[in-house]
Amino acid sequence: MFSILVLASLLSQPVLPLHTYNGINNGIVVQVELPEGEDVGHLVLKSHDGQQLSNPAAVTKGTHNLVARIPEINKLTYAVWLELLVDGESVGESLIVQPLASREVPVVEEAFRQDGKTSYTKIVGWQNEAEEDGVEGAFISGWRVYVAKDILIETDHGNILVAMRPDVAPNTVWNFRELTKGGLYQNTNFHRIVPLSSKGHPFVIQGGDPTGTGMGGAGSWLPIENSSLEHDFGVISMARAGDTDSAGCQFFLCLSREGTARLDGQYCSFGETIEGEEVIRLIAQAPLRDPSTGEPITPPRINSISLVPKKRLDSTPE
Repeated sequence: MFSILVLASLLSQPVLPLHTYNGINNGIVVQVELPEGEDVGHLVLKSHDGQQLSNPAAVTKGTHNLVARIPEINKLTYAVWLELLVDGESVGESLIVQPLASREVPVVEEAFRQDGKTSYTKIVGWQNEAEEDGVEGAFISGWRVYVAKDILIETDHGNILVAMRPDVAPNTVWNFRELTKGGLYQNTNFHRIVPLSSKGHPFVIQGGDPTGTGMGGAGSWLPIENSSLEHDFGVISMARAGDTDSAGCQFFLCLSREGTARLDGQYCSFGETIEGEEVIRLIAQAPLRDPSTGEPITPPRINSISLVPKKRLDSTPE
């Protein structure tokens, strides 16, 4: 029997997983609720840009094991979107189906900055932890399944809507969602603004520190992921200290490809702005108390960050 809460959710969300975490031997059981008057729908896997990744699987109202109905799930090595189609049109919000994969561990070496004196830890490659046990490629333990959401950043300069990219950084996206749901980002600010890099290119605006000082965190560290999303204007990425796994809750939004291309492979990007580009530019113009540190005179305020229904960027039919 479903709880009243689950039944209420089905009224607005026609496909819900019974469990967030699904072991490899248990499959993925979802509850399907079709619109009134409809007897059959189709479930299909899609990429972040709407490309179809599986054959549509016919479903009726009730419970279904996704792994049995969509065999392509067994071959997944990265997160994808699951949509319900009725008469060829998407219904409700999509689900994220994320393989629980063994970790890609960064391979690092000490390198020197342009001054030739200051050293830093540079990521030079990646190695899957499963390879130590003789496994070729990632080892999959099951799937994490949940309703896809966008991130709405409400600031005193306006709103910024960010589309999450669990296909490139699934655990970073999950961490950010959990911090957002838990209210960590309420009444914070952008404590660091770097309008131009040392080479004169627009760089970043940084926020997410609950103390507003640049020294605060979430009380835990987040292992870095090998994200393939290029740092470019509007891309959101995790800030960190020298240790590659020292990210927590602070994040930055990029101001240009020219200024942030060097961050590729060194920082974990996990989403991209789809609305509010002008707000990012306004925040980047805030007057600075100390240009060398990026400290603003009056830090632009983050009133809240929340999870909102994912904006549909495509209407790809069945």
